[in-house]
Amino acid sequence: MKAVLISAVFALAATCAAAQEKVLNLYSSRHYQTDEALYSNFTKQTGIRINRIEAGEDALLERLKNEGARSPADVLVTVDAGRLWRAEQMGLFQPIQSRVLTERIPAELRQPDGLWFAFSVRARPIFYAKGLVNPAELKNYEDLADPKYKGKICIRSSSNMYNLSLMSAMISNDGPAKAEQWAKGVVANLAREPKGGDTDQLKAVAAGECTIAVANSYYYVRLLKSTKPDEKIVAEKVGVIFPNQAGRGTHVNISGAGVMKNAPNKDNAVKFLEYLSSPEAQAYFANGNNEFPVNGGVQDNKELAMLPAFKRDTLNVSMLGRNQAAAQQTYDRAGWK
Repeated sequence: MKAVLISAVFALAATCAAAQEKVLNLYSSRHYQTDEALYSNFTKQTGIRINRIEAGEDALLERLKNEGARSPADVLVTVDAGRLWRAEQMGLFQPIQSRVLTERIPAELRQPDGLWFAFSVRARPIFYAKGLVNPAELKNYEDLADPKYKGKICIRSSSNMYNLSLMSAMISNDGPAKAEQWAKGVVANLAREPKGGDTDQLKAVAAGECTIAVANSYYYVRLLKSTKPDEKIVAEKVGVIFPNQAGRGTHVNISGAGVMKNAPNKDNAVKFLEYLSSPEAQAYFANGNNEFPVNGGVQDNKELAMLPAFKRDTLNVSMLGRNQAAAQQTYDRAGWK
């Protein structure tokens, strides 16, 4: 009887281990339809079933904070290095050492201690009204503060994460004093108070409300791919400039992920991160949300491939989070609402 009992205990333990081996609990703030194929393909390749919880970035971070050490989460996927940094500051991640990840993902696109990794890149270039702005005269972000563009610029609010990350990069690259002077110059050149999303800025340029805007690259590519006549017109009227090509390169941000500190399925979590860096998964990012892969080309996304090749800023993306508080303070002093 004792031997039977022991065998039963071992069998139960083996069953539990097998069940654990085949599960990944994913918390994600990404909400793109093509991610469905991204995740299902991982399951097909590995047999690991994904339990997914989707919510906004702030809601997920609050949930993880409340769950604490009892959290079932294995991986957090979110957009913007600033949000990944916030999760890092909350102590949510554990460091991961993976030769696959370090070989596939450039050093500037991963947290230096291996706490989180980028899996797609989005540039934040300058857009302009064709025929009304000479792109040869608008070469750098710093040029946006030139008084000759007074009343010409549309851009989102200072509290927007994309703009916080842009200012964080400006602080790192130009220094706090110059970054603040730049912000004041941009505020003086605004055509209207900051409002709306990135697509709204592009539509405002096409409508003549302003002649210059700053937006993430994938919003523009969405317009290029759109079947709606009014959005096609916007794409036709707006041109794109990848700034600072003679210097540090264009500011970029990321979508990324990290393994949770208390991940119950750590091995599966690492496999998932390595899968996200694979050429096949990178194609989903490029073709699904029009983001640039962290390695390789843009696959068969012809509209994304239409954008000019550009040099990107190699500032480590973790700095976009570290400078976040200083970025908001800089905007506030500049009067950027």
